[in-house]
Amino acid sequence: MLVQARFILISLAIAIILFSLTTDAIFAISYRLKVPKWLGTTLALIGITLALLWVSTTIVTQINEVVVIAIAYAEQAQAALPSLTERLGPEVQERILIAISNFNITGWIRSLAGQASGLLSGSVLVILFVGFMFAEQVWFPTKIERLVGDAVQAQRVRRIIASIMHRVNRYLVVKTAVSGVTAFIVWLIFKATGLELAAAVAILTFVLNFIPSVGSIIATVITALLAFVLSGDLPLTAIVAIGCTITQFVIGNVLDPMLLGQTLRLSSFGIILSLAFWGAVWGIPGMFLAVPIMVALMIVCAHIPWLRPVAVLLSREGLPDDGSGDDDQQASPPSLAA
Repeated sequence: MLVQARFILISLAIAIILFSLTTDAIFAISYRLKVPKWLGTTLALIGITLALLWVSTTIVTQINEVVVIAIAYAEQAQAALPSLTERLGPEVQERILIAISNFNITGWIRSLAGQASGLLSGSVLVILFVGFMFAEQVWFPTKIERLVGDAVQAQRVRRIIASIMHRVNRYLVVKTAVSGVTAFIVWLIFKATGLELAAAVAILTFVLNFIPSVGSIIATVITALLAFVLSGDLPLTAIVAIGCTITQFVIGNVLDPMLLGQTLRLSSFGIILSLAFWGAVWGIPGMFLAVPIMVALMIVCAHIPWLRPVAVLLSREGLPDDGSGDDDQQASPPSLAA
């Protein structure tokens, strides 16, 4: 079911995350600026619509640009490849050339461009989901209470949901800021070295940085390969690769942990396992959603006695975080408040 309905489920998961983010924002704006809730909700929905359509069209445009330039540079890359592999010996060099000749990179790139166009239809579905969530958010507390059948238990469920939303929102906001800084530095490196596709590489870096642990590595490798394909110059490629590696290392190991702090106390092995599972089920979108799903799973399991061992395994120090330390004022959006 997860595999067959992946398009709808991925769109629904993204819609829930966007709804959670904007609900917190609407609550903050309404509380501080005394803006009517209906006006804040309308503006938020318009903002989500414009942002999703802009992101989708931008990604499709950049992928099409990469396709055109990659096809144009294909012959240059094949001519530059022998200089890169000559030190490996003639036998290894011949095997690499045979393997590359058997790999239809042009067809793969065109297929990627075709799949990217599906972003537009996915964005429309997400917008519809978010719109109906806003329309029914006033009934969420009532539905929870009637499902549970106990006011006290319903209050506990709402606190769990609010805690999950708070943790995931903080993670996404920090990750967006960190990924934006990383992408900007990579863009500067490409511009400074006079390479094309600076915007496309920056967007690719920004997106891949949302995949924990392996995303930054993949982004650095792709960036170095593109630099070599575009320039055919080993020293220039080395400069770009070193610059991007230092950027990813410093931001990923210093800035990112400092900003996130104790927000995510997840096991590193659990994160890799979650990446592998959701990547196998939902592909690349599943890898982006792996951490938010894992955060929700750990908090829920921490509140259920017979599932607490699962929360212990998912936590970093074996001390699962049930979200009880979150500040209620921050964690409880208006739709989930008591």
